[in-house]
Amino acid sequence: MPFVEIAADRVHYQLDGPEDAPTIALSNSLGATLSMWTPQVAPFSRTFRVLRYDTRGHGLSAAPPGPHTMEDLGGDVIGLLDALKIERAHFCGISMGGVIGLWLGIHAADRLNRLVVCNTAARVGTVEAWNSRMTAVRSEGMKAVAPGLMERWFTTSFRAANAAIVESVRQMALQTPVDGYLACCAAVRDVDLRDQVVQVKARTLVISGASDAVTPPAEGNFLAEKIPNARYIELEAAHLSNVEAAAKFNDAVLKFLS
Repeated sequence: MPFVEIAADRVHYQLDGPEDAPTIALSNSLGATLSMWTPQVAPFSRTFRVLRYDTRGHGLSAAPPGPHTMEDLGGDVIGLLDALKIERAHFCGISMGGVIGLWLGIHAADRLNRLVVCNTAARVGTVEAWNSRMTAVRSEGMKAVAPGLMERWFTTSFRAANAAIVESVRQMALQTPVDGYLACCAAVRDVDLRDQVVQVKARTLVISGASDAVTPPAEGNFLAEKIPNARYIELEAAHLSNVEAAAKFNDAVLKFLS
């Protein structure tokens, strides 16, 4: 399995697609792994070198002591690109990965070609809500939040019609290391980019889910209004639009990148 060492962090990654194609990096949501991008690998890798990675504390990546900051998570992306000798890449992140993308667009736009931020916000949730979630996970582990995540990540109709997919995502969440989850919760809890997103320099596509209660369309519209020349699209999905509305998600991203 491919890994790179970045300071005290060991990052697991996967590359697919032609070696000489432009790279698109995909960044997972909190409580997921690089496998959440499976619906994108085949269509994206026809045109791009697809770089997926497990955010620190998730999947097979190391879980350095937390709490983490968004600078830590964004720095891992830069370190990964450096280690793989990728000067510039497109970047597509969902939820926590979308916040990482915003941070990169503000602080490391010279490493980006185009930016896609999905089901995310410049400020996700409240400090009180994050602290409550973190207390529950410390007490009971990931089983304390996994059922609620599935209810927020997918619409009722999708859960009913796609039980196997939802179960695979639930298992992904359940297997997330508690310490890694908590450390990344802190990074998302503590970042507020509402006054900074006007500084995003990369050409940006914002994707929202019409039924997303975690980062509702109003949050996506805020980003699209504040980020210079950003485009906006809304899909019929809840929080994991890349899974629930995979075909339309793929089409939107590929059209934007072309």
